[in-house]
Amino acid sequence: MSRVAIVTDSTADFPPGAAAAAGLRVVPLFVRFGSEEFRVGVDLTTEQFWARMLAPDAPFPTTAAPSPGTFRETFESCFADGADAVVCLTISAKLSATFQSATLAAQALPDREIRLIDTGSTSMSTGIPALLAAELAATGATASEIEAAVRDRLPDVDLYVAVDTLDYLRKGGRLSPARAAIGTVLSVKPIITVRDGIVEMAEKPRTRAKARERVIELVTGRPIERLAILHTPTSPREEVEAFRDRIVARTPGGIDPELISIGLIGASTGPHLGPGLMGAAFLRRR
Repeated sequence: MSRVAIVTDSTADFPPGAAAAAGLRVVPLFVRFGSEEFRVGVDLTTEQFWARMLAPDAPFPTTAAPSPGTFRETFESCFADGADAVVCLTISAKLSATFQSATLAAQALPDREIRLIDTGSTSMSTGIPALLAAELAATGATASEIEAAVRDRLPDVDLYVAVDTLDYLRKGGRLSPARAAIGTVLSVKPIITVRDGIVEMAEKPRTRAKARERVIELVTGRPIERLAILHTPTSPREEVEAFRDRIVARTPGGIDPELISIGLIGASTGPHLGPGLMGAAFLRRR
């Protein structure tokens, strides 16, 4: 059996312990509040991030990619622990310099087999492909087999999130001021997705209720293999669970409960989306 280590980055928004349980190594991005800088998931938990984010008069948080050196240390650690190869999956290269850092790290280890995959997305639509890779690695698949299988499934992964405002995407540089202004002027509750590695406004419902209902419609249009519900602490747990249950009830053929997760948007992604969001990342069934 081959020994392939699977690496991803903290934008994948895995709940605490979930990445380690799946056999994944996570390279943390950085989040900054004013002069304070934290490694996501290492120096700052998701709950601590949101407490700071929602605090009155808190400075607007910004994020930064890991350095090539951090990726290199992670790759070397994988090989030191007995891996024969590494498959690394990251956030879209059009949204972050993370993929570039991973590429430079791999180039610094030319004698090692390191395969890089730009997932073209973020949050759990990066996390889901990473889980697929980890499961394949556990079966003894080679790095080339894992890479090919994951790339084959990337078109089946999607993401829809209803946000309260476009201000956070604008401040974080993920959406142009002109597009953000449209949402503000119209007082809409936009639905965000990622297309070709870029954040886009999929639709512009007028109310939060309509936006969430439309997300459910978009998610359940076809059978789903895996589902990850995404939310922030501003939504009560019962509201989040009701949202999940509505998706499950309306998905053709249902969804295996073991392949459904609920998690908070983390500190690598949260600064760009803001509080009050609800959405889902999912893998369509073939």
